[in-house]
Amino acid sequence: MAFSPSLLYRTGSGTPWDARSVRLRNEFSVRFRGVPSVWCSAPGRTELGGNHTDHNRGRVLAAAVQVDALAAAKANGTDVVTVYSIGYDRPFTVGLDSLLSLPGEAGNSGALIRGVIARLTERGYAAGGFDAVVHSDVAPGSGLSSSASFEVLVGSLVSWLFHRGSIPAGVLAEAGQYAENHYFGKPCGLMDQLASASGGTSHINFADPESPWSEQVVLDPEQAGYALCVVQTGGSHADLTAEYASIPSEMRAAARCCGLPDCRDLSRELLMAEARRVRAEAGDRAFLRALHFIDENERVLLQVAALKAGEFAEFLRLVNDSGNSSAMLLQNCWVPLRPLEQGVALALALTRDMLRGDGACRVHGGGFAGTIQAYVPSDLLQRYRREMESFYGEGCVLPLAVRPQGAVALDLSGFASA
Repeated sequence: MAFSPSLLYRTGSGTPWDARSVRLRNEFSVRFRGVPSVWCSAPGRTELGGNHTDHNRGRVLAAAVQVDALAAAKANGTDVVTVYSIGYDRPFTVGLDSLLSLPGEAGNSGALIRGVIARLTERGYAAGGFDAVVHSDVAPGSGLSSSASFEVLVGSLVSWLFHRGSIPAGVLAEAGQYAENHYFGKPCGLMDQLASASGGTSHINFADPESPWSEQVVLDPEQAGYALCVVQTGGSHADLTAEYASIPSEMRAAARCCGLPDCRDLSRELLMAEARRVRAEAGDRAFLRALHFIDENERVLLQVAALKAGEFAEFLRLVNDSGNSSAMLLQNCWVPLRPLEQGVALALALTRDMLRGDGACRVHGGGFAGTIQAYVPSDLLQRYRREMESFYGEGCVLPLAVRPQGAVALDLSGFASA
């Protein structure tokens, strides 16, 4: 199903549709001397609960948000994919004659394009060559998963250019994760891609990673009198792959000490019973991170129950508990090798001081650097923005709106500008 831009971009912040569509159309004409036949959009995402639980087959609560990656594309009849991303001087070019991972390509967008197409091909969804121009409002380092939205966008282009939009959201998500794990070189879980592909607010259970279960729940902070925001603290994720990788590996190491492959079925009682062995073989931090998983995995269920019952104050209490657990047990609010740089921890401290018990805050996403998430009373939002901008710069606070639609094609009938 294709969506009208007036529906997709009716709320929230981001570059206005008219400006984006004109720029993409003009860029496509200049780069490829033609007119795009397909327009696709894939949203960013915000994690609401389940910090670092998906990679150990846990539960998460996540939502698609109003900022997105948008592409104009057309099949070119060759075996070459060429993607221009606005803001980059050179295109990313991928030959479909070989879809094997290239060592020199790891860490850039070309690897993600190649990896997504390779995985979709393995699953029976072959692609031909195409040309595309991409504009993303999901800023790198914003904590809203620019990589996942781009991966899902590439898969959506394959779906709509060559398979009439028939590739399921779950397949698009898994292809994105596969590309990021095996081609780009980052050991992420599946939450980001699935939230982007599916849309809305999703409670996802990764007990079966090949076929995760999910349900839609309703999150409406504005109705409860709060603004859901992320605050960009200025830290970069670029050199933090080893920090991210240490979390799932240490959780699994603790679980193996207890006779389990991962933390999914690890109970607090079993972890405590094997505490001496876990500490000796995996280390204290692994023990603490496993304890975080157990508590956080259960907390997601409590968050979902609170939302379903309309108990927003209880939901906010659980958000704060999640933030405390991430800081104390998971330990992803600063980089151990850079102890003088603590932008995330500082932002959390400043936010708690301003909120004074009303609202909530927590580290957002992977952590270590980047962003925090805050639920700010609506009447405090302007003051909050001013205070945070005095530390982190103009525009550092981004209010979020939940986007009901996931990865979609756009129906441009009636939009002459595109």
